[in-house]
Amino acid sequence: MIGWAITFLVIALIAALLGFGGVAGTAVGIAKIIFFVAIVLFVFSLIFGRRRAL
Repeated sequence: MIGWAITFLVIALIAALLGFGGVAGTAVGIAKIIFFVAIVLFVFSLIFGRRRAL
C-alpha cells in the first residue's frame, strides 16, 4: 500500500510540474488516504499479531 501512496505522490508531483493543478490535488488527496489506511492497518497488525493462541 505504501507503494501505491508513493506512486500517487509521484503522479501528483509530475502533474504539478506540468501545470495540472486539479489532477495534482486529487492525486495528493488519494495518496494521503492510502498512506493513512496503510499506517492504520500496520498498527492493527502490530497489536493483533502479538496475541498468543491459547
